[in-house]
Amino acid sequence: MASLAPTKKIGIFFARADTGRLDGFNLAQVMEYARDLPAVELVRDLGLDARPDPDNLAEEIRRLELSEIVIAGDSPGSHKPVFTRAMAMAGGNTDRVSLASFGEVGSASDKAEGAALAAVACAVQGVPFGLAVTPVRVPVHPDTLVIGAGVAGIETSLRIASAGHKVHLVERAATIGGHMAMFDKTFPTLDCAACILTPKMVSAGQHENIDILNFSEVQDVAGVPGEYKVRVLRRARRVDPAACVACHACRDVCPVRVPSEFDEGIVERKAIYMAFPQAIPNSYVVDGENCLWVKSEGKKCGACVKSCPKDAIHLDEEPCSEELTVGNIVVATGFDTFDAELIERYSYGKLPNVLTALEFERLTNASGPTGGRIVTRTVQRKRKTREEEWVFDTDAPAPRSVAIIHCVGSRDQNHNSYCSRVCCMYSLKFAHLVKEKLPDAACYQFYIDMRAFGKGYEEFFERIKDEGVFVVRGRSAQVDSREGRMVIRGEYIVHDRIMEFTLDMVLLGAGLGPARGTRRLAKGVAIA
Repeated sequence: MASLAPTKKIGIFFARADTGRLDGFNLAQVMEYARDLPAVELVRDLGLDARPDPDNLAEEIRRLELSEIVIAGDSPGSHKPVFTRAMAMAGGNTDRVSLASFGEVGSASDKAEGAALAAVACAVQGVPFGLAVTPVRVPVHPDTLVIGAGVAGIETSLRIASAGHKVHLVERAATIGGHMAMFDKTFPTLDCAACILTPKMVSAGQHENIDILNFSEVQDVAGVPGEYKVRVLRRARRVDPAACVACHACRDVCPVRVPSEFDEGIVERKAIYMAFPQAIPNSYVVDGENCLWVKSEGKKCGACVKSCPKDAIHLDEEPCSEELTVGNIVVATGFDTFDAELIERYSYGKLPNVLTALEFERLTNASGPTGGRIVTRTVQRKRKTREEEWVFDTDAPAPRSVAIIHCVGSRDQNHNSYCSRVCCMYSLKFAHLVKEKLPDAACYQFYIDMRAFGKGYEEFFERIKDEGVFVVRGRSAQVDSREGRMVIRGEYIVHDRIMEFTLDMVLLGAGLGPARGTRRLAKGVAIA
């Protein structure tokens, strides 16, 4: 007698994420339809941003004898590892856990429910959606919007523009280039960062198919796939880039000094400024928040206008909005580093020679405030207020010992639990730069695990050890001041003991996170 095939029983779980794609979506209708499909034993709504327990799921799979599971929703892939684990715990076939992603089949279209019904039916029947449905074809506007003009946004713009399509490159800073413009060297080859970036910046600035909108931000995105209407706020530069010849006359007479964002606040700039000499556009810009003329509504100063030989400065310029029509949107907004002040035990902001990674990048950069000399920061008193001021003076002594702490804010359940991936390697690069410029200085690396994830990265790790860097595996616990010098205390798990080192400088390998404003931007472009 032939053996009977096992009974097919399917469980369908609807998972919802806060993406906004299912706003106005009739999920109850889709669930009712799913209940009537052949072999469907269970239909359940997991709720918004649910985190199912694999033990409970495994028990339910065993109890109902489910042979297959379908996870349906706007972003179901994030739940698949949990259901795969539950299926394995229940003794089932993990290959029988499948997805019905509404986002991939057009949940943002005007026929959202129909697409969702088809996606669920295909998953239940084991038929690839692409084979069962003819995709909807819509005309696509040829222009592209790229948000963010760091090296990723610039490279993306150049490739699209070189293919003959118009690109609108939006950047909120006064110049393109992003963080890479701040760097000295790149790991592991130690190539000059500016030598890689600035030719790309010039190419983007001169390309006939690239429209650069810097000092601008995306405010709103509307429209339909293939034709988006994007509203961009263009903040007032108050200096005409076409007329400005960067003669510096305006900068020389400006009386206002504020911390320089490009130099991470370790030096000051004027209220009319150019971030760095190779800025694109190569023009000055007015900081309206600190300009005396703007703040006083034209009652004070205006010295820059009088000094400009080209009549390029217009302090009464106002912000304006511009609407763009594009068919594609690329988000390349980059990163911000973790705020090291949140971890008090490292004494960042309390001790002058505890520096973040970007601060050290500017210190060691040949175009930086000290001309690339690594020196300690001295404490001075302002003449008028007698307030304490931390200053990098080129005549200050170089540090005799430097510690570099990895994973600041990363792999930490109190802050960011994830690994930021690049911190190990840029920290190793810092160690090399210290030994290259200060061969007699002692250099220590405190790390948890070495994430040397790319080609030549492990070799770079071995190289810095050969250069005389002392590598300590373990978390550093505290950075304190003792008798006028810093002391770092931390564990050394290889030898199972606590170690202390006396230091002149501490570099914090801060982790990375999304750039500020990314959450607001993500909600704005959710229609895409």
